[in-house]
Amino acid sequence: PVDETQKMAELLGLGDECGEGASGAPALAGSCLADNRLNLDVYPDGWRPVPPRFGPDGCRRFLQLFEGRRGEVVQVEFLRLSSNDRLLGTTLGILPHLKHLKSLVLKGGHARDEFGSCQHGSLTSLPPDFGNLRCLTHLDLSFNSLSTFPSCILHLPSLRVLLVSHNSLVALPEDFGSLSKLTFFSAMKNQLKDLPQSIGELAVLQDLDLSENALEFLPKEVGNLHNCTELDLSGNRLSSIPDSLANLKSLRRLHLHSNLLLTVPASLASLPNLSRLDLQNNCLRAVPPEIQSSPFVRLRGNPLGETEPSPQADESSAGGLRRLFLASGEDSFTVTSEGCKVVLACGIHFYFPPGAAPDPLRIYFRTLAPDPQWVKLRHHDVLLSRVLELQPHGVKFQQEVQIWMPYASPQTLHQREVVIRTFSGQSWSDLRTRVEQKRKSKKHVAHCNVLHFSWFLVVSRLVQNECKVPTEGTLLFSSVDPNIKVTFPPGVTEETRSVKLQVLSVSAEEIEEITADAGCRASPLLCLSQDSLVDFLRPVRIQLPLPPGVTGLNLDRSRLHLLHGDLEGQTWDDITSQVVLEFTHLYAVFEVTHFSWYWLWYTTKTYIGGIAKKVYERLRMYQVNFIALQRKKDPEQVLLQCVPKHKVDPVLKKLQDRYRGPEPSDMVEMFEGEQFFAAFERGISIDMDRPDCVDGRLSFIFYSHLKNMKEIYVTSPVDRKGQAVKGQVSFYRGAVPESIPEDASRRRKGPDSLWLATLPIKLPRLKPRWGENSGLLNGFSFPPLNLGNAETGYLTQANLLSIARRVGADWQTIGLNLGLTYQQIERIGYNNREDLDKQILDMLFSWAQQNSEDPDCVSKLITAMKESGRQDIADEVETIIELGRQKYRESIRRVGL
Repeated sequence: PVDETQKMAELLGLGDECGEGASGAPALAGSCLADNRLNLDVYPDGWRPVPPRFGPDGCRRFLQLFEGRRGEVVQVEFLRLSSNDRLLGTTLGILPHLKHLKSLVLKGGHARDEFGSCQHGSLTSLPPDFGNLRCLTHLDLSFNSLSTFPSCILHLPSLRVLLVSHNSLVALPEDFGSLSKLTFFSAMKNQLKDLPQSIGELAVLQDLDLSENALEFLPKEVGNLHNCTELDLSGNRLSSIPDSLANLKSLRRLHLHSNLLLTVPASLASLPNLSRLDLQNNCLRAVPPEIQSSPFVRLRGNPLGETEPSPQADESSAGGLRRLFLASGEDSFTVTSEGCKVVLACGIHFYFPPGAAPDPLRIYFRTLAPDPQWVKLRHHDVLLSRVLELQPHGVKFQQEVQIWMPYASPQTLHQREVVIRTFSGQSWSDLRTRVEQKRKSKKHVAHCNVLHFSWFLVVSRLVQNECKVPTEGTLLFSSVDPNIKVTFPPGVTEETRSVKLQVLSVSAEEIEEITADAGCRASPLLCLSQDSLVDFLRPVRIQLPLPPGVTGLNLDRSRLHLLHGDLEGQTWDDITSQVVLEFTHLYAVFEVTHFSWYWLWYTTKTYIGGIAKKVYERLRMYQVNFIALQRKKDPEQVLLQCVPKHKVDPVLKKLQDRYRGPEPSDMVEMFEGEQFFAAFERGISIDMDRPDCVDGRLSFIFYSHLKNMKEIYVTSPVDRKGQAVKGQVSFYRGAVPESIPEDASRRRKGPDSLWLATLPIKLPRLKPRWGENSGLLNGFSFPPLNLGNAETGYLTQANLLSIARRVGADWQTIGLNLGLTYQQIERIGYNNREDLDKQILDMLFSWAQQNSEDPDCVSKLITAMKESGRQDIADEVETIIELGRQKYRESIRRVGL
C-alpha cells in the first residue's frame, strides 16, 4: 500500500503543525500557517473529539492571526476551518477580505454524538459579500446545516469544485447553471427533490454526485453535460431516466442503483466510453437485451422475469414490496416509505413494512468480530454469530422492523434457547426472539422485531422462565424441569416485581467424572434473580427434586447439603443448618426471602463448597485441540485452528485433500470468549504488519461455535536454499482467567503458566524464485502499478509479486475467473511452458495492465480468488487493502485534508 502522507504534505506545502510560519516566527500551537496555506481545522486536544461546550478553537486562532499578522493572512490562498466552531459567524465576516483565497474548507462532522454519529456543523448561511472572493476555485461546505443554497455562491466566477454534501438542501437555485466553470459538484445526502433545468448549462462539468437524495425525476437538460465522465444518482426515488442521457458521450461510470426504476432506455448501451452501469436494487422486471448482455452492467437485486402483481393484490403485503439483494462489497441501502425486503450477502434479512420510515433513509451496516472486552457473555452463554451493527443509531422507526440473523446451530438445544441480544450503548439486553429454519438450506435463523438500530448478536443461553409477581402472589415453574417450582404467597411484595428462573442440569456421570467419586449426586442448579434490591416481605417457597438415585425412603439427611452461591458462582456456602428442609418422596422444599443460586448435593464429603465450585467451573470449560496444517501446494501457507474435541475428526477429514501436518495437540481446556495467541518459533516468522498481530503473536478469541481459524504466510529469515527449516508454532493464553478449577490451575504454574501447546512446522528447502540472481520478474518488464485508489488502498507491483508467489498451479483457474479468455490462458501457458513462475507472472500482470484504470479491479481480484478456492490469497489482499486504508486515513488527519 502507498503511504500518501509525504506526497500530500509536499503537495500542500505544509510543515509541522507546531512549526514556523512563513516569516520564520512560530505559528500558533495547533495551527499551520505556511506560505499561503492556513489550516485551522483543529481541536484543542489534537484530533480526538471533545465535548460540544469546548468545541474546536480554529476560528479563535484565525481571529488572533488576522489581528496580529493581517498582512500575511490576507495573502492566504488555502484556508481550512471547522464549522463546528462557536466563533464561525465572526470569522465569516472577515473571509471576504482574503482576496487571494483559492481554496476554502468549512466542514463539520468532527464532533460525534452519544451514538458515535457525526454531528453536522452550525453553518446555515454565508454573508452576501462572500461572492467577492473572485479567485476562489474550491469550496467545501460538507456536513453542515444548510437548508437553502447560499445565493452568493453563484457570484463566484472562478469556482470549479463545489461540495455541499451531507446538508439539508431541498432545492438548487434556478440559475445554478451560471457556475460555468464548475468541473466537480457533489450534493450527496441532502433532500433534493428536483433539479433546475439550468444544470444542463454546466458545459465543463466532469463529475456530478447527487446520490442519496429524494429525486423523483431528472430534467432532460442533464443530457447536455457532454463533458461529464461520472454521474452518481444512486439512492434516490427515480422511477425513470430521460433518453437524453444517451447524449453523454464522455460518460464512463453511471450509478443508478437503489432507486425505483421500472425501465431504462436501451440507448445507454451505445455510450462509447461507458465502463460501468450500476442498476442494482431497482424494480426492473425487464431490461433491453442490449443492456442485459453488456459486461459492464450490474443488475443484481431486480425482480427480472417476475410478473407484475395483479391490481387486486394487497400493496401493503410483504409480497408486493421491493426486494434488495446486496453484494458482498456493499455496505448500505435506502429505505423509503413504501418499505422493502433486504437480503445481505452474509444471509441476514430485513423487512421494512410500509410506513416504517416516513422519509427516505440510508441504512448502513457492517459485521464485526466479537471483542470480549465489549461483548460480555454471561455464565453458560454461547456466542453463535458475529456482531451486526446497523446505523443510524437511535433513529426510531414508525413501525417495527424485522430482522433475521443466521447463526451457528448448537449441538443441542436441550435446556437452552437462542436469543438475539442488542447493545444500547451502555448495556446488553435480550430481545424476544423466534427461531426458524429455512426450508431449502435447512439453516437456522433467529428472528426479532425492533424499533431502533444499534448492535445485535445471537447467543444460546440457559432457558429462562420469568413472570411478574403481584401483591396477590403467583407460581413460577421451570419449563426445563417442571418439578422445580417457586411459590410466592399473598403479601410477598408491596409493588409488582419481575422474577427470572434458570436451571442447569448436571448428570451423575459428569459429576462422577469431575469429582472421581461415584457417591456424589446433585440436583439441577437453580438460578433465581429479580429486578428489585428489596428482599421479599414473606418467605418464598422453593421445591427442588432430590438428587438422582435418592428418594424419601433411602434418604440419609446427614449426606444432604443445600448450597447457596453468589451470582458469579465464585463461592458456595452450605446453608443446610440455616433453613428448614422438608422432604417428600421425590422433592426437597425450603423457604427463602432473597434470591440467589441454590444447589442440592448428596455426598459423604465434608467440604462440599469447594467441590461444587470445581464442578461448576468445569461445566463452563470446553475441551479443545489445536491444529497446524500446511497447504500441500504451498507449505508457506499455514492454517491454525482451535477446534472443540468432538469436531476434530470431521475438520481434519474436510481439510486432508489440501493440507497436511502433524497430529492435533493434546487436549486443553478453554472458556467461551477466552483470548489466546499463536507464536511461530525456532527460525519461522510472520508478517508483523497484520492488524491481528500483537508483539509478534497472532491473536485469537475462542468461541466454541464460531470458527477459530486463521490462514497466514510464514517465512524464515535464515537461508533456506541449502536446507529445510524445522520450526514450531506454540499457543499461549492471553491471561490466566480469574477463576479456574484447582487441577487446571495446578497445571499452569511456573514460568510457562500461559503455555498451551506446541506443534512442529517444517519449511522445505527454498528453490530460486523470480527476482533472485536473475533480475526482477525474470526478464519481465512492467511499468509501476497502483491498482485501486488512495481511499480504498492500493495494490502495488510489490504486492502483486507477493501474491504471485502464492498462486501455484491454480493460476489458470484464477485467470479465467479474472476474465481472461481461454485462448489467452492457452497462449500464456505455451509462451512460458518451461517456467511456472513466468506463467503466473504473465497472467497476473497482463490482467493488471488491462484493468489498471478500473476502480473496482481490486474487488474483482478478491472475488476471483474466492471463486478459485483461494480464500487465503483473498484474505491477504483484503489485509493489504485495509492497511492501506488505515495509512490513508492517518495521513489525511496528519496533513489536515
